[in-house]
Amino acid sequence: MSMDHTVVLVGTEEGLYADGTPRALEDRRVDCISVAPEGIWGIVDGSGLWHEPTPREGRIVAELDDETANCLLVTDGRVLVGASGASVFELVGGELVRMRTFDEAPGRLDWYTPWGGPPDIRSMAAGPDGIVYVNVHVGGVVRTTDGGGTWTDTLDIHADVHQVLADPEHPGRAYAATARGLAVTSDGADTWEFTTAGLDHSYCRAVARSDASVFVSASQGPGGGKAALYQLAPGGARLQRCTDGLPEWFSTNLDTFCVGARSGTVVAGDADGTVHVSDDDGATWQVIAQGLPAIRCVAVA
Repeated sequence: MSMDHTVVLVGTEEGLYADGTPRALEDRRVDCISVAPEGIWGIVDGSGLWHEPTPREGRIVAELDDETANCLLVTDGRVLVGASGASVFELVGGELVRMRTFDEAPGRLDWYTPWGGPPDIRSMAAGPDGIVYVNVHVGGVVRTTDGGGTWTDTLDIHADVHQVLADPEHPGRAYAATARGLAVTSDGADTWEFTTAGLDHSYCRAVARSDASVFVSASQGPGGGKAALYQLAPGGARLQRCTDGLPEWFSTNLDTFCVGARSGTVVAGDADGTVHVSDDDGATWQVIAQGLPAIRCVAVA
């Protein structure tokens, strides 16, 4: 499963896999993975913050008791966890401490979910300029430029954002997979533009960026239907459907965190337990694992 000295990490309902074999957390649900200079981080069973500083030496370093942990962000030596109830926590001295300033974020009273439950933090990202973007589901993208001291609401909350991603090479640029297509900002989320050009359907769930391209998954809606992966090449105005080696249509949505990239390697994992990898920036694809437990997240290390 290793390609060009990279390792494909796959978080599933029953453990973390790497290079085609179980790596850690057997029989535990891996909800989110992040690869950082200090090792691999993960969210486990919706409550545990897991850290593996060296291969196969991972452990749970902190846990949430009353909220459900959904996602994490490792940036500038800080570890943030996004949770249910639209809460953000920071790892401080071995404990997850609630970020009270986020509880006062503007627009909070308008956040909602279509089914009537409380909103969640679905994804988070940080740009090279230090801007942190927090994706509230459903509540748009909330931004801080001062490390979390103050927050600004951005993007129409009804766009229904499912993942936000900061461009590591271009300060101020970020992408959001939304129910209205791919949203892009080049000014640190002061303004956003939506593109659906080239998409068969505009409901987007996952977004990733390689060194050269942006990849986004799209389908007919929350239940899937004609789900596919699309590529936005450098300088391109239209998204192109990735086809060579991929199914014509995926049977379900390629969900949040289920598309990942690093350098020229791109990975997509589906709910059927199949992992597709491209080592030429999305031009061609191959299946490198099948029959895994349901996939919840992927990453390239």
